[in-house]
Amino acid sequence: MRNILTLFLIIISSASLQAKTWTAEEVETLIRRVNNYWQQHNPAEVRAFWDHAAYHTGNMEVYKLLRDREMLDYSIRWAEHNHWQGATEKDSSKWKYKRYGEGQDYVLFGDWQICFQTYIDLYVEGVGSTGLADNEQRVARAKEVMGYIADSKARDYWWWADALYMVMPVMTKMYRITGDRKYLDKLYDNLLYSDSIMLDGETGLYFRDGKYVYPKHRSAGGKKDFWARGDGWVLAGLAKVLQDMPADYSHRPFFLQKYQRMARAVADLQQSEGYWTRSMMDPDHAPGPETSGTAFFTYGLLWGVNKGCLSRSDYAPVIEKAWRYLTTVALQSDGRVGYVQPIGERAIPGQTVNADSQANFGVGAFLLAACEYVRYIKHGAAE
Repeated sequence: MRNILTLFLIIISSASLQAKTWTAEEVETLIRRVNNYWQQHNPAEVRAFWDHAAYHTGNMEVYKLLRDREMLDYSIRWAEHNHWQGATEKDSSKWKYKRYGEGQDYVLFGDWQICFQTYIDLYVEGVGSTGLADNEQRVARAKEVMGYIADSKARDYWWWADALYMVMPVMTKMYRITGDRKYLDKLYDNLLYSDSIMLDGETGLYFRDGKYVYPKHRSAGGKKDFWARGDGWVLAGLAKVLQDMPADYSHRPFFLQKYQRMARAVADLQQSEGYWTRSMMDPDHAPGPETSGTAFFTYGLLWGVNKGCLSRSDYAPVIEKAWRYLTTVALQSDGRVGYVQPIGERAIPGQTVNADSQANFGVGAFLLAACEYVRYIKHGAAE
């Protein structure tokens, strides 16, 4: 009964606000409301693991758009609390990555590397300041860890789909601050390994990891089980990579074609209410809306339209439906972002996801999408 009521409210909200046309200023106000709510209710002084770090990728995008110093300071406080590091083990002979791990020896595990995205962004913001020595400390650990990976012979670092958001953009950001193309080449090599174990050749979508590859694993309805947040990580990660990858890089067409193919597959699986279900091809597997995957998809599609990589006319209907869901169902009146599936790795039948389901990474995804929607509005007005 609760699921039926939720869907009824979604339909009513969507129908009543279908004609809403947003201005850039209105979206910026919404962004402030969401981000202020999160920062006022959550301390910056938390660890540098993936979930918190994913929020900060959204917060940094907010700062780039609004230039609000208080929002920047929140990320600086977080980075300083973590001493500009991810996992802290000093002895590289003890560094691990081949299994899931939250210990400080899992330095090579991607969930401890996404923090470097924000540290590098803060470093770039700090260039030109008077404290250049202090600023260099912001990327010292990133250079140590990512340089180790770029120079290593191993290529099996990214064995789960989430890593493609956690680490791929770190590699292109490392290229930006060093000018060394070894980071781009290692990115390409590592992604080829990821593709060999979890890319579905038929659709261009990714299974979350090797455990979920079809037909070994199937959804409740016997279909391929593509987890929305997992594929959301990938599409958003590809957008971030293309943002920073030089136009003349030899493998850029490979990344662009992968991104465009995935965007089309994602668009085709959107529900009529604007969201993507947790199991993308089997809505009955875990029915109802989910925000984190939907927001990452929305960001990824918006970025492509804004950069001319995707057709505005083709993707505008998908984007507008998704934005309507994010602002009329996911977003609560006080600035909370709801309907975020809790931390996990798959769509779970029977798991409750409702307006009270919040998470740091869900807010980060929402902010990414909202910032890109502002640019989408401005680009449309300029055409």
